[in-house]
Amino acid sequence: MTTMIVERNREAGTATARIPGPAAGPVVAVFGQRSRVGALPQHLPSGWSMRPLTELADVRPGELVLFNGASAEDVRQARAVLPRASRIVVLTDEWAPAELVAAVLTAGADVCVRGGHPAILAGHLVACRRRQLSERWAALDLTR
Repeated sequence: MTTMIVERNREAGTATARIPGPAAGPVVAVFGQRSRVGALPQHLPSGWSMRPLTELADVRPGELVLFNGASAEDVRQARAVLPRASRIVVLTDEWAPAELVAAVLTAGADVCVRGGHPAILAGHLVACRRRQLSERWAALDLTR
């Protein structure tokens, strides 16, 4: 079923119908090799999108940040620049040493995923988005 919105043209006094586009879904801002996450869109929920970035300054509020092969310093730098509510996900090689995983998590990454199937990474991104939304709702001041 499609919902139409009727708009009135004030000057002409006529009504026109338009079908609204889908609401913009969550965006995953991707840093690093896109080839490693090429199959990821197939595993993300409908309405999600990905966009490649090279500069932290280009991250928009509310976007999930995905680093491919980030170091602890990359994560520290991102935490210093991005809003506190930003979610940072790091994708490492499947055989990354535990020290690297611990270092990126200690530096401020919300999640560190070792290689593997894109569906696993998609699941972590969805979970990060849910936490992001739940924190937004929890922060509402309902006494106003």
